[in-house]
Amino acid sequence: MTLTAPWFFHPSSDMEVMMAFCSACGTQMADNSAFCPKCGKASDTGISPVPASTSTSAASGSLPMAENVAGMLAYFTIIPAILFLLIEPFNRNRFVRFHAFQCLFTCGALIVLQIVLSIFSHILPFLMFGIWSLLGLAELALWILLVIKAYQHEMFKLPIVGDMAEKQAGA
Repeated sequence: MTLTAPWFFHPSSDMEVMMAFCSACGTQMADNSAFCPKCGKASDTGISPVPASTSTSAASGSLPMAENVAGMLAYFTIIPAILFLLIEPFNRNRFVRFHAFQCLFTCGALIVLQIVLSIFSHILPFLMFGIWSLLGLAELALWILLVIKAYQHEMFKLPIVGDMAEKQAGA
């Protein structure tokens, strides 16, 4: 069963923004850049303009919102990540699927880590207070990093869960 996006996700015609992407690797490029920042290909032969609200992969089709915004929103709890994997235009987009899966796998890993640390907190309660504080700050910093990287249209992979997400997303 596939779901379609609600009416409020569909953009108006004034929201279309043209962006340049490298034809070799698909990385977004500035309009005045001479070379691709990722693969180094010259921009005079390797730039192809692509609307911001469409996907860079041919099989994805048109999205109701820019894929970098959808990738960023996938990190706001697990609810948007699950919805993006269920709703029709988003579940075919490789970039959005990657960030949704990375969010889900990261949340799962953090839950397991918190369960293990809660077991240790019964054994060493005074030592664990500082570790719980540092873990909270690290989770906040990780969340901010992932949101910013997704908004910058980067497929930033975390060490273990990033590979799993890439495999699940078909990237």
